[in-house]
Amino acid sequence: MENDPIKSPEIQDILRGNDIGLTAAVLSKRLHIEPWRALEMFYRSRTCAQYHDKSTGLYLFSENYLAEEYIRELQSGIPFSPSTLQH
Repeated sequence: MENDPIKSPEIQDILRGNDIGLTAAVLSKRLHIEPWRALEMFYRSRTCAQYHDKSTGLYLFSENYLAEEYIRELQSGIPFSPSTLQH
């Protein structure tokens, strides 16, 4: 379907925002922090940057998987800077 409204950029942004909110909720519970703090931390992460990069396919995974990836990122201790991402 060529004019599928679900594929519009606006709808895709809404769906991604929902996924990120769900991921923050999982992180909040797993890390025992406030949801707003989990959201802030996730938004500043390599995992979130990769989530927004369609070439990684990370946007296809569940909020639990995204949370686990982020926790692995935290455990690695490697600081994130957008310039460290390879395209």
